[in-house]
Amino acid sequence: MILIINTSGNGIDLVLNDNFVHIDAEKQAITLPNAVEDFLKTNRVSWDNISAIGVIVGPGSFTGIRLGIAYAKGLAIGLNIPVVPVNAFELYLAATPDAFVAIESGRGDFFVAAKNLNPCTMEIEDVETRQMDWSQTVGHKPFDLKLATNIVAEKIKSGKIEPAIPMYLRPSYAEEPKAK
Repeated sequence: MILIINTSGNGIDLVLNDNFVHIDAEKQAITLPNAVEDFLKTNRVSWDNISAIGVIVGPGSFTGIRLGIAYAKGLAIGLNIPVVPVNAFELYLAATPDAFVAIESGRGDFFVAAKNLNPCTMEIEDVETRQMDWSQTVGHKPFDLKLATNIVAEKIKSGKIEPAIPMYLRPSYAEEPKAK
């Protein structure tokens, strides 16, 4: 079984098989370990049944992404199983392959990607122009985290598992140059 962990947004999202749960969590770092344990118990699954962990690597909350990756890697090392990165663009494009994905960043611009367009940031003016090259635009509604299970399984099957590292499309606030 593949466990999927998402801490890139508000709260914690978990998927196991076809089961999904969202947990409101002000402090993800405190809530995550118990939330995963409870989720496994609720689904009557033991750690021995987990064969891989998929983790959402971004874009999203800087701290949340790092937390999810660190937790997934810690579990994977202890269980001797792979941890497989999945980004939000993969989830949107799994559902709508020919779409232009535009996700509001919360900082006045958008995280964007599409088939033949590498993930990047764009201002609204550019989004309005570039989205016309695709049949539809997605990203304004949450992605379907259940799709991550198939994405992880395909990556494992292909043998192309990249390291789980954060998908940062711009510097954090701390890394940005200070205004003078």
